[in-house]
Amino acid sequence: MDRPSDSQRPAAPAPPEKSTRTKYLTLYNLGSTTAWLQIFYRVVLVVAVGGGWEKVFAESDTLVRIVQTAAMLEVAHAALGIVRAPLLTTVMQVASRFLLVWGIALYFPESTSASPAYTTMLLAWSATEVIRYGYFAFSLYFGSVPSWLTWLRYNTFFVLYPMGISSECWLVYSAIAPAGRHYGKELVWALWAILAIYVPGAYVLYTHMMAQRRKVLKGLAQKKTQ
Repeated sequence: MDRPSDSQRPAAPAPPEKSTRTKYLTLYNLGSTTAWLQIFYRVVLVVAVGGGWEKVFAESDTLVRIVQTAAMLEVAHAALGIVRAPLLTTVMQVASRFLLVWGIALYFPESTSASPAYTTMLLAWSATEVIRYGYFAFSLYFGSVPSWLTWLRYNTFFVLYPMGISSECWLVYSAIAPAGRHYGKELVWALWAILAIYVPGAYVLYTHMMAQRRKVLKGLAQKKTQ
């Protein structure tokens, strides 16, 4: 019997239609990847041409505030069950960044813009988020993630998390003196309290990523042995 021609071959099954939820999350993650990549590019470009810390702040502050405010959607995603992210760690991460962009950077621009910690914070944030959102976008759209991106997702946090958290702490600490001059001792004590909370908060976030890393690497190892 002759081999069937292309017209006689059974049609390849169409890929399953993605749900509205998957389409939305794919677009959200692609948009977030693009936004944070733009922030990363701005910071690196200013540093590369020797623009100084104040220039980094001037070029990035408004965009960072807009992009980070949009991340409030992630709290809604977790609370409504749209994603399987733990609500507590999501709230902690978003809240700490809101403190920096809507509290420290907005009300204490002098101490923030003059500090290299603002630049290192943005580098840590943007690199982390480009990797994280890119990872989720790949997973949602293609159903799998390249091994190099998985490696970045579950290894770079060893450096980027301490870099980001220490930069955040320094900016909060740097705001204490001007807070006392302009707003009184109540805000000073509040900022000291926030710094005290950062240590256990950082531990929760770090151990969460460690647990995720063990889970993913265990799954990859099992696939290789099958």
